Amino acid sequence: MTWTPEAEARLKEIPFFVRPAVRRRIESLAREAGLGTVDEAFYEQAKARFGEK
Repeated sequence: MTWTPEAEARLKEIPFFVRPAVRRRIESLAREAGLGTVDEAFYEQAKARFGEK
């Protein structure tokens, strides 16, 4: 899974100790959506979905 530089920058705002889990979850959501790249827009959508739980 590739990440755009903008999405990577947003990911780095997440505390380092939860960042790997967040990355895996966002990549899983991207795969479910049929994407091969995580961009900033998808990152924001995925992050919003985390808040729904």
